Amino acid sequence: MRRLAILGGGGHGKVVADAAEACRRWDDIVFYDDAWPQRMENGPWPYVGSIHAFMQLPRDSCDVVVAIGDNALRARIALQLRDEGFSLVSVIHPASTVSRHASVGAGSVVFAGAVINIGAVLGPACIINTGAIVEHDCLLGTAVHVSPGADLAGEVGIGDASWVGIGACIRQQINVGSKAMIGAGAVVVSDVPDGVTVVGNPARIMQRKETDHREENNHAEYAVPPMAKLHK
Repeated sequence: MRRLAILGGGGHGKVVADAAEACRRWDDIVFYDDAWPQRMENGPWPYVGSIHAFMQLPRDSCDVVVAIGDNALRARIALQLRDEGFSLVSVIHPASTVSRHASVGAGSVVFAGAVINIGAVLGPACIINTGAIVEHDCLLGTAVHVSPGADLAGEVGIGDASWVGIGACIRQQINVGSKAMIGAGAVVVSDVPDGVTVVGNPARIMQRKETDHREENNHAEYAVPPMAKLHK
């Protein structure tokens, strides 16, 4: 029996599980989440243990994908899994369109109606959400989330752990830095630096993020290397 373990529950996890079921690659789909044992199921799929419990399993026991919405945390866990020899896999819904000349990094998920065109390169643990478009020759770093209906034109670069909001559009050849947030419906026509939020049409900087040391301390147990920069 081929099993897929999904780390992280909630609504996003259910969509990942639904896409995985549609792939017909796995005989069994289960969740590991720290809500267990208080929660025992996520839709039609069971919770079977905590994330910590999963980390103690034999490396070849099953395939695994991380379904956690927080980009930085998803990156940390996914990179740890990869580096420790777990079978980190991508889940690509059969109702999406992914060019055979595109590259989708391990641990990424691509949902129904999404399009990834020729020459696009996605890093590990990306989310290409329902109906999103990643055009030709785009370059996405680790744990980028492109939300439903968002559109990246050709040759766009997106840095690690950045989030493109619902329905946002990014003009061709634009570069977005790491840990940036593109607001819902924003129209991005100029480069976006690291760690800022941009909103509006045309998109303008709303605020610059500050590091939340408490969050870093909470996730320190995963102890993975820092995320690589997209542009060196």
